[in-house]
Amino acid sequence: MPTVSVTRAGLADMMVEDCVRARAAAGQVPPKLVFSSNGQGVSLAGRSREFRDTMLEAAWIHGDGQSIVIASKLTQAPLPERIATTDFFHDAAQAAIEHGLSFFIFGGSEKQNAAATDAIGRLYPRLKIAGRRNGYFKPEEEEAICAEIRESGADVLWVGLGKPLQEEWSVRNRHRLGGIGWLKTCGGLYAFLCGDAPRAPEWMQRFGLEWLFRTMKDPRRLAWRYLTTNPHSFYRLLVHTRRRPIER
Repeated sequence: MPTVSVTRAGLADMMVEDCVRARAAAGQVPPKLVFSSNGQGVSLAGRSREFRDTMLEAAWIHGDGQSIVIASKLTQAPLPERIATTDFFHDAAQAAIEHGLSFFIFGGSEKQNAAATDAIGRLYPRLKIAGRRNGYFKPEEEEAICAEIRESGADVLWVGLGKPLQEEWSVRNRHRLGGIGWLKTCGGLYAFLCGDAPRAPEWMQRFGLEWLFRTMKDPRRLAWRYLTTNPHSFYRLLVHTRRRPIER
């Protein structure tokens, strides 16, 4: 998957630029899809051509997992740093405040979504929150949900439905969301924001062991996932990483 070689600050600048351009277009262009790449996603893309094609619909894919950054060292265009969505959110919030952009918080349970939105308000009282909605809905409700999001005037829609649902939802509904600059998938971001899930120590993140920390905290849910995806993603990163930069 083509992964943008940029810093967290640089990606935040790209967000601002894309959102300002979307405002100027007055709803005439669809939002840009911004997805993240990690070990789970690499493994899933290797097993599902459908998911791989969905990922390739993104305007930007950033290296969310440390394994992606490590693999990039094999190339002529190594990634300057890991852009974990849980960290990038704070860069994005600061940039949004400086440029008057607004966020819509979509996904998670009602309790978690509300708690995460409250936490954002405490962390960034000057940040504009255009609206929020939980991630539980019926397929026939998607059009009304998109109308609610579009009418909120949000610049960035954070989509926290988990892989692969959030990527599939974003591709399926982007034509209904003209005027929004970014659809940014965010996985478990809300759990971290509201304190349901602690971050791994800095040294574990640096050595690509955040998955181990998370597994120790929630072995019943995560042990099988990481035992099956980690070896597969390691193989794919080793064998299929392109050495030369991709021209876009």
